[in-house]
Amino acid sequence: MAKLIRAGAWRRLERPYTRKSKYRSKAFIRAVPTNKVVKHEMGELSKPFPIVVTLNSAVDIQLRHNSLESARKSANRLLETRLGKKGYKLKFRVYPHHILRNNPLASGAGADRMSTGMKMSFGKAVGIAARVHKGQPILEVGCQEKDIATAKLALTRARHKFPSGGFLEVQPNPMFKA
Repeated sequence: MAKLIRAGAWRRLERPYTRKSKYRSKAFIRAVPTNKVVKHEMGELSKPFPIVVTLNSAVDIQLRHNSLESARKSANRLLETRLGKKGYKLKFRVYPHHILRNNPLASGAGADRMSTGMKMSFGKAVGIAARVHKGQPILEVGCQEKDIATAKLALTRARHKFPSGGFLEVQPNPMFKA
């Protein structure tokens, strides 16, 4: 399997030239890579929680689908072991729509005869990413008042999986009715 390109190559927000169309002549992207994020909501989905802890983006950034899945796994594992399956609600607030492309250049002996250079340099689809702006929520955890420290720790662990980090906010849930 091909090695992943480092996150620094993709984290800057760029103009999205990702055009998907049902007509082949108008579609710039031939095939969309599969999304690695398995679930977008976990825990107790039907019950409202009085406290919501959110992880917001500190900068404008693109988050790849593999980093989102890694953050989901680490946060969900901690919440599930400490609070049980029904003691929290973990929800993603972003979705990876943006298609990442790479124009691979040949290297080695005789590569100048095989490479096309910048001709037709639109690139091949290599992954997908979520475009996140400064202050936009990435993840949120609904919990009880006594579990705020655990929710903060889970989101801090998830934050370490992203190339930029983020900042945490604790706020009361306006949907909660006591």
